[in-house]
Amino acid sequence: MTPEKKAAEMSVQELAKYIDYSVLKPEFTEEEVIELTKDGAALGCATICINPVYIPLCEPYVRGTETKLCPVTDFPFGGSSTESRVEQIRQVAKSDVIGEIDIVAKFGLLRSGKYDEVTADLKACADAAHETGHELKVILETDCLNEEQIRQGCECIIAAGADYIKTSTGFLTGWEAKGATEEVIQLIMDQNQGRAKIKGSGCIRTREHFLKLIDMGIDRMGIGYKSVPVVLDLKK
Repeated sequence: MTPEKKAAEMSVQELAKYIDYSVLKPEFTEEEVIELTKDGAALGCATICINPVYIPLCEPYVRGTETKLCPVTDFPFGGSSTESRVEQIRQVAKSDVIGEIDIVAKFGLLRSGKYDEVTADLKACADAAHETGHELKVILETDCLNEEQIRQGCECIIAAGADYIKTSTGFLTGWEAKGATEEVIQLIMDQNQGRAKIKGSGCIRTREHFLKLIDMGIDRMGIGYKSVPVVLDLKK
């Protein structure tokens, strides 16, 4: 949704509400996960994106704040069975400090043109999330999709009743990393026509890019921990 005022006029606190603070590198130590979670909560970011194993570890550092945890399920490949994906969603939803839940679309099936299968899988996932009182963000992995596959992926997500269309995992290999470019966000917006919310992720590393996407009307952005102070223009 297009904001009421320009992003450049927003306070740090207002801008932080657009951020899902990414703490997803599998090599992070527990101490690193804790410190980054504390940092994101102190800034007032919307959520901290974490791997599910760290939910109990991170709960104390967001409880009582406006920041929630956003666990990523079937990440980063989206290759599990629907039954497994649904169970992962139900498991992570048990915590009382969970905001939304992210999941990866079966992007190999999108590239294969099996849109009905993708929709059916995502509907089961969205239903599970909604039954637990949570919204579901679906990652398309747009860097490996062509325009038609991105458009069809949007339609799959919308037909499934999921809440957000998201661009990238940040972990795709073998393809040029473009992430949430203005072009791909505009493509998704044109196809979406306001039917779902939009989250950009991947390669959002400059303040100019960050502010531009807000002005375009994006709803949320996944920002890596190194880029958060850059996009918020924090003097560290």
